[in-house]
Amino acid sequence: MELVSIRNLTFTYPEQTASALCDVSLTLERGSFTVLCGPSGSGKSTLLRQLKPVLTPHGAREGTISFDGAPLDTLSPRAQAERIGFVRQSAEEQLVTDKVWHELAFGLESLGLDGAVIRRRVAETAAFFGMEDWFRRDVASLSGGQKQMVNLAAVMVMRPDLLVLDEPTGQLDPIAAAEFLSALAKLNRELGVAVLVSEHRLEEALPLATQAAVLDGGRLLYAGDVRSMAEHLRRDRHPAFSSMPVPVRVWSATGGEPPCPVTATEGGQWLARYAEGHPLSPLPPEPTRPCLDLIAEAREVQFSYDPAAADVLRGLSLQVRRGELLALLGGNGAGKTTVLNLLAGLARPVHGALTVRGRAGLVSQDPRTLFAKKTVREELLETAQDEAQAAAMARRCALGGLLDRHPYDLSGGEQQRLALGKVLLTRPDLLLLDEPTKGLDEVCKDALRDILTDLASRGVGVVLVSHDLEFCARCAHRCALLFDGAICAEGTPRQFFAGNRFYTTAANRMARAVLPEAVTAEDILTACGASVEPPPQTAPASDDAPECLPPPPPERAPLPRWRKLLALFCVAALAALVWRFLSISDLSAMVRPDGAEPLSVQQLLLCWGILASVFLLALCSFRRSQTVPLPPRQTRRPARRTRLAAALILLLIPLTLLIGQTVLGGRHFYAVALLVLLETMLPFFLIFEGKRPQARELVLIAAMCAIGVAGRAALFILPQCKPILALTVVTGVALGGEAGFLVGSMTMLLSNVLFAQGPWMPWQMFAMGIVGFLAGAAFRKGLLRRDRLSLSLFGAVCAVVIYGGIMNPAAALMSGSELRRDVILAYYLTGFPVDCIHAGATWLFLWFGAEPMLEKLDRVKVKYGLMA
Repeated sequence: MELVSIRNLTFTYPEQTASALCDVSLTLERGSFTVLCGPSGSGKSTLLRQLKPVLTPHGAREGTISFDGAPLDTLSPRAQAERIGFVRQSAEEQLVTDKVWHELAFGLESLGLDGAVIRRRVAETAAFFGMEDWFRRDVASLSGGQKQMVNLAAVMVMRPDLLVLDEPTGQLDPIAAAEFLSALAKLNRELGVAVLVSEHRLEEALPLATQAAVLDGGRLLYAGDVRSMAEHLRRDRHPAFSSMPVPVRVWSATGGEPPCPVTATEGGQWLARYAEGHPLSPLPPEPTRPCLDLIAEAREVQFSYDPAAADVLRGLSLQVRRGELLALLGGNGAGKTTVLNLLAGLARPVHGALTVRGRAGLVSQDPRTLFAKKTVREELLETAQDEAQAAAMARRCALGGLLDRHPYDLSGGEQQRLALGKVLLTRPDLLLLDEPTKGLDEVCKDALRDILTDLASRGVGVVLVSHDLEFCARCAHRCALLFDGAICAEGTPRQFFAGNRFYTTAANRMARAVLPEAVTAEDILTACGASVEPPPQTAPASDDAPECLPPPPPERAPLPRWRKLLALFCVAALAALVWRFLSISDLSAMVRPDGAEPLSVQQLLLCWGILASVFLLALCSFRRSQTVPLPPRQTRRPARRTRLAAALILLLIPLTLLIGQTVLGGRHFYAVALLVLLETMLPFFLIFEGKRPQARELVLIAAMCAIGVAGRAALFILPQCKPILALTVVTGVALGGEAGFLVGSMTMLLSNVLFAQGPWMPWQMFAMGIVGFLAGAAFRKGLLRRDRLSLSLFGAVCAVVIYGGIMNPAAALMSGSELRRDVILAYYLTGFPVDCIHAGATWLFLWFGAEPMLEKLDRVKVKYGLMA
């Protein structure tokens, strides 16, 4: 019976011309187990996310998706949460609570189920997955396999009909991965849950499947029976065939007759029958390597992240030689990443000696930690010596067609290749790789193997941490098993894997009865007398890098002489005005208890002269950025809701403040603040009139508020040097005036929880909020440009004229003074120095931070379709 029907699905990401999915049609039956495979970047994750509406990426979509006979888009959010489960590749990204049992109950509590129902479901699920011994443990203390099992259980406690998994075993060791896939098979077999899982580790996944599907370049090549798929790929000599399990590849290379073996057991039985009629040749000895100089050595190293906790490493002794490729293996949590961090110099041992000779380069498990630029091209140029070298690395790592993509928009395998390319451009003497094959298909793994082999031939030492046993057996010169904080076994790949029964390759499990020393598919084929041909390959779609990347933008031309002279004049004038202003330090000469002295007018003119000198100096020294063109002016007519929001902000909130001050005497400021808060939220709610707000939109607004609160708290020791006004301006420009008003007012309200609350709080909310609203309105009308100078000038002026202009008379009102012209002038004069500090700080924050933050917000808006 049909559960999911995908018909002619085409999907294109924003600002991309090529479709990530093209005319894909696929059917999932109830109780089916479907394995989705294909090269990295083929669209597997994009297809899976189409089946979970809350995770569906923003973009242009054509075609239909039906779930249980109805369009998927019509499924309510509650039904989506209950009936469709999704498990991601990274276990850490999906965990949201601190305890295991909290994680299991979180989804049910969010649905508002009765406490008794929650307890029964949690207990039943925990017992099914065997979690009794670690049911109440902290999630942070679990191994990688246990964390992923918690994610699976937290999804299954909702009782879904469809379970979607995006490479769930990509970060698990072989034993934990086998346990996880066994749990999936049990769920499918005993509970009838339909499973759709994308995997590069097909040795264990394909034998469980009732059907398999192959994606390549966004197109569905095949969907059907596993054995038929293998024969189809073999007949077409498609590169995806190199990802098939070892028994399938060996059977194909020896010209076997259908049906082909899929599991290691079936492969072993087929090989035994084959050996009866075809005598097997002995395996040639492993090649010996010359003994080169040590490049890294650890002697009795002991390390712990927490002195109160157990040691991660206990007496580790390890040697790495030049030109050697060492594969460091072990279970999740064994300390492999810690060893790499020590070798890279990111950590120091507590006891023992560690020596590294030469430069070390580390590619971490999360390659995104190395990315800081907006495009792949810029990432390569950042570490390359010249453009030709960057272009050569782009071709070497098959990144040519991705040069203009954002690094965070790449697939997992493409990110791995980019991170490797960046590190290789630094020319390391010791290359450290943490799970480099994660997310890579077999074609990319072969290319990586060639790169590592070439590096080793040039004398570069390589330490490889991986759960991919097949890759290590084919690539490494020496393998070492890390257990209980020390190396417990090591040797050549054949010595290492042939001596293991559990921690060994699929080829060794298949051939153990007749070829106990065979550890790779090539070993079996050599013994069978079959030719070991390279896997069929097609040029990657991204392997079209130019011979030379375009050079960086030319250096800026020097400023004209007249601008330099004018800037020097401004500096001199500014110094003279500041000296003259500070020469009168006695406030009694300017301000008396009942008003202002005549000298105050002179001081006020000096203040404005100081501001004018600063602005003129900025104009003289300003040079427009040559790398990012300015966007066109926006002159659209404000929407009706924007005009209504302006009326609420400019009329209703000031009226509320005046009533609170005059009628209530400023004593009930909490009630006034609550009214201002409600009036602040109302314009923002108007944005979502007629549509449902997405959680990601609310999260973006909340994130801007959180950054403002954190910035005010971090710089609390510096009076008026806070980034709140700058963030408010940026929000108004990027997200609109209503959002700018909300961020400004809410940030002042929340941050005052950390500082002090009083009758000034509603005034602060209004003053900061009106800056954000005016920024959005001015940008929408084309009066405010998004270049650095315009934003800095606008922010500085708002700090003095808007924020200071509201807070200074508000201070007079709150003091109970009679509002006369000389009284207001006195408050402006005494508050002007503080307003200038606020303006200068806002200028600096916007000058250095506005453009990067606007770029990030634009990217978020485009990628997720926010605030459209």
